[in-house]
Amino acid sequence: MPTPPHRLQPGSPYPLGATCDGLGVNFAVFSANAERIDLCLFDPSGRREIARMTLPECTDQVFHGYLPLARAGLLYGYRAYGPYEPRRGHRFNHHKLLLDPYARAIAGQVRWSDALFGYRLNSNRADLSFDRRDSAAAMPKAIVTDEAGMLSVPNARSGRASPAVPWPETVIYEAHVRGLTIQREDIRPHERGTFAALAEPAIIEHLVKLGVTTIELLPVHAFLQDRHLLEKGLRNYWGYNTLSFFAPEPRYLSDGSREELRMAVNQLHAAGIEVILDVVYNHTCEGSELGPTLSFRGLDNASYYRLVSGDERHCINDTGTGNTLNLSHPRVLQMVMDSLRYWATFYGIDGFRFDLGSTLGREPSGFDPGSGFFDALRQDPILSTKKLISEPWDIGPGGYQLGNHPPGFAEWNDRYRDGVRRFWRGDPGWRGDLAARLSGSGEIFDRNGRAPWASVNFLTAHDGFTLEDTVSFNERHNEANGEDNNDGHSENYSNNWGAEGETDKDDIVKVRQKVKRAMLTTLFASHGTPMLLGGDEYGRTQGGNNNAYCQDNATSWLDWSLAMTPQGQSLQTFVSRLIALRRDYPVMRCKSFLHGRSEPVTGLADISWFDERGDGMTPEAWNDPEGRRLHLRRANRDASGLIEVVSLLINGSAEDALFTLPPPTLHWHCLIDSAEPERNATDDIGEGLTVAAYSAVILGTRFGDHP
Repeated sequence: MPTPPHRLQPGSPYPLGATCDGLGVNFAVFSANAERIDLCLFDPSGRREIARMTLPECTDQVFHGYLPLARAGLLYGYRAYGPYEPRRGHRFNHHKLLLDPYARAIAGQVRWSDALFGYRLNSNRADLSFDRRDSAAAMPKAIVTDEAGMLSVPNARSGRASPAVPWPETVIYEAHVRGLTIQREDIRPHERGTFAALAEPAIIEHLVKLGVTTIELLPVHAFLQDRHLLEKGLRNYWGYNTLSFFAPEPRYLSDGSREELRMAVNQLHAAGIEVILDVVYNHTCEGSELGPTLSFRGLDNASYYRLVSGDERHCINDTGTGNTLNLSHPRVLQMVMDSLRYWATFYGIDGFRFDLGSTLGREPSGFDPGSGFFDALRQDPILSTKKLISEPWDIGPGGYQLGNHPPGFAEWNDRYRDGVRRFWRGDPGWRGDLAARLSGSGEIFDRNGRAPWASVNFLTAHDGFTLEDTVSFNERHNEANGEDNNDGHSENYSNNWGAEGETDKDDIVKVRQKVKRAMLTTLFASHGTPMLLGGDEYGRTQGGNNNAYCQDNATSWLDWSLAMTPQGQSLQTFVSRLIALRRDYPVMRCKSFLHGRSEPVTGLADISWFDERGDGMTPEAWNDPEGRRLHLRRANRDASGLIEVVSLLINGSAEDALFTLPPPTLHWHCLIDSAEPERNATDDIGEGLTVAAYSAVILGTRFGDHP
């Protein structure tokens, strides 16, 4: 542990952050507008500052210094000196200890205090005032890490080889690190809700048995607990409130070691499962100009954040969270790219889902698929090979950009979610939209060389109702969030089928279960990339809460006891069969969009649409607002040379319906019947079959050049 007599040498401006070389530590931090930056060292408890030294050099707006004899484990922070001129966008206040933006690990947590703010909260001059209280006691400290030491372990950089699942074969399972395992009684108590639990054989076995290929984790970057939530007895559960883009959330480490996350990734890779992280580079936890000074704001507010032109006192709020990161600045873009590469190489992460992706692609002229952020990702030799998914909207101008991202990106398709929900709840006029969603939303994505996998199809996600709640509630029930039930989506396109919430009426329960299975059948029979919300496979409920971001409790946590019930086990088996069917019949997950082209030998079109009578769909039929029955047939020659044909028969009406199968006559197998989930494959369906109300049936066959 270095002590005050040690002096800083000039060191190097690269790499940014704290770099341990075995002889000492190099510190480098960017600020375009600071006049001076001090390095502050702390004792192992993080409570006492033991040294303060000015970084001696500044090269290309990077302040840097080298501390001989320093080593991994050292706790540190920065203080930045410069103008406090909020109207010009500058908010330097050296009384505030600042977290290194490149901190790989952090000790402690933010302890809310008025001293964390650069201005005096109760001043009549608001944020134009200046606060001289020291914030160090309330701040977490950055930890110097030994990256070289960890990377010297064989294969440590990437762990086991990534499964590298091709996009068309990908099935995503969205989950929360804490919520996934916190209620698993078969896991050691101190490991529940952590990365260690994620690597437990029982959890991996569940994912493998389902057949999912990829787990997508809600944010794992270290994040801030909102003051207003803590004051209401709530917590930020989801984690979309990033404090550090390089450090894992300490609560998710059962033993405090980052190796725990790397081991979890390795174990998942060994089971053939990819790991995608939900990442939040559109804003930080510092909030609006009235927020605290924790890191970026104190180091260089005018560079890190987008500010209102001509009124730089105020942050641009395209994200709805108070601030927007300025990815048009090369150093801010560099930080994001460095962060992504770090997670990809050090932890072996297989891909990223970008929260509010429209914000990341917005230049001063507006959203641009050729923005610096997208271009930097697409040319990067490491990141361009990863799975890249965007949430294609924000609240900023022109914020809805579904389908407008560049090639190489997949996008969350909320039109899929809404269209499928509306069809199955019985809204008139949604048969044509359902057909578009089943065929990969080609009207949105079929351009610029993009493929069906670009559409991430989902019925539910962390934000909104679970699948069980979609068939159990007409209204949101967010009272526990403390906002008088005014938060969350007001329109969920849900249907309670006769009773709001839990019911013991058997007829309502049966309809709900049928509709859930029909919706799941639709999801896995659609072209595109299916995403399943964790717990939907066995009927998890949030009690009608569609915005459980602040519910770090049983509302959000997965209730695994439901998975043990006969109903839960039946649904899990059904989902597993659907995923296996999608895997076994490539025509259900085509690499390219289908346009009705005929197979040369058999004359079967690659995609065809019929009504329940077996007649081809006409414009009049597509426009019939009461049309709730549909037959989708797809044909393809598989890798072995056989012709595979799969038909999806959908009956969204309240009455059973006889479907007549159009020519040619084929030897059909009934692969899935959502009304009879236990039904096994049978031969000789004949020329027609009855599809139960609110149900879907999948038929399949394979043959040589002649049926």
